[in-house]
Amino acid sequence: MSRRRHPSRGKKERYIQPSILLSLHGGPTYGYEVIRTIHQFGFLEGSAPPGMIYRHLRQLEEDGLVSSQWDTKGAGPAKRIYQLTLDGEEMLVQWIDYMESQAKNLMSFIETYRRMT
Repeated sequence: MSRRRHPSRGKKERYIQPSILLSLHGGPTYGYEVIRTIHQFGFLEGSAPPGMIYRHLRQLEEDGLVSSQWDTKGAGPAKRIYQLTLDGEEMLVQWIDYMESQAKNLMSFIETYRRMT
């Protein structure tokens, strides 16, 4: 018997970028809140690795989709707070349009299968 590969294996990480953008859509927040929030979207198994999320945040900032600044208010060390830029909002809209299209195609595929069985 051959080893079967699960169809979604390796595909979920591609949704990290829109997950981060969506988590920032509600307003500026800290990296650890982004990590906590994106878990609920279901694209990652287990908790999101902080190093990976911070790498994505830095890349998104380099790409002009996210901006950050240091928050020095309150006790303790300064914390970096992230927010979407206008380009980030536009990218999120593009991701949503793409996901809606994919969802429609997937539902059509499933409905065709159901009719055939």
